[in-house]
Amino acid sequence: MKILFDHPLPFALAHGGFQTQIEQTKAALQGIGVEVEWLRWWDSAQTGDIIHYFGRPLSGYVKFAQQKGMGVVVSELLTGPGSRPAHLRRAQKLIMRIAKAVLPNEFTLKLAWDTYQTADAFVALTTWEKQLMTELFDADPARVQVIPNGVEGVFFSDPDRPIIRNGTHLVCTATITERKRVVELARAAVIAKVPVQIIGKPYSEADPYYREFLNIADGSAGIVQYKGPVPDREQLAEIYQRAPGFVLLSAMESLSLSALEAAASGCPLLLSDLPWARASFGSGASYVAVTGTTATADALHLFHSSLPQAPKPALPASWIKVAEALRALYAALRSGRIPPTGVNPGSI
Repeated sequence: MKILFDHPLPFALAHGGFQTQIEQTKAALQGIGVEVEWLRWWDSAQTGDIIHYFGRPLSGYVKFAQQKGMGVVVSELLTGPGSRPAHLRRAQKLIMRIAKAVLPNEFTLKLAWDTYQTADAFVALTTWEKQLMTELFDADPARVQVIPNGVEGVFFSDPDRPIIRNGTHLVCTATITERKRVVELARAAVIAKVPVQIIGKPYSEADPYYREFLNIADGSAGIVQYKGPVPDREQLAEIYQRAPGFVLLSAMESLSLSALEAAASGCPLLLSDLPWARASFGSGASYVAVTGTTATADALHLFHSSLPQAPKPALPASWIKVAEALRALYAALRSGRIPPTGVNPGSI
């Protein structure tokens, strides 16, 4: 069984969690013996059994693959819809219905809404994302499998070596962009006088948002510490294991890999109160509404001052467990069978 991975956005143009998810998924599948290749769009001789598409392919893409005898599995991050309030999601659903009724097919086909009726299976990272796929895009629930992201083994705490959380700064690992609200976090940290260490990089060093963040960090008298990116995974794992807590106040997320890594390290979590976070961590994290700077500073201070009593997150799945769940899904598709109840994330 050969799996072909495809994705529409070149990694060289935009880094982020989706790139990490794709690369780690491929490596984990290969680690358990599944043959995986990048789909070579220029290679007319390439063969495969299943295309796993990360994004939302056009329905024509799906049909061409199926005509070649290949199944299509779709993994789309519904970051935007999943972070909108309920009334805006209802409005989006209504607009989609009206558009399908009155607009030319040539227009709506480019939006690929019907892909949710034509692809063979879908992978949702959370139960919340599955709900969006079925309620907003009318996907067949039996075709949507919940398989969360995994975590590399280096991030899991060694039970034979006690963790000493002697770090002074809360840690936040995120791309420095508006969606991650890093500037808002830095401002709140300064107001609350809560030390925070930011790890990550911008999409462009000329980005005004990034420049604003640097100005806040430079003038914070050490309260906001900026390390830049930390590509060494063992070093990053050590940072999580020493940190007193982890903070991510994004306005939008699907399933944060950095939050999962921190959870694997046993780090207390403070997350934006959004459905993805509640679905992923439940009572194992602390939450703050996506709101103004003053309220955020108050929540940050409360979290920092009550860290000894902060809830501890459950351990996430390893990438190997995720790969095993995907292999079962691929095998089910090849045999003409889809597991009727999906993959239970609690079992992996």
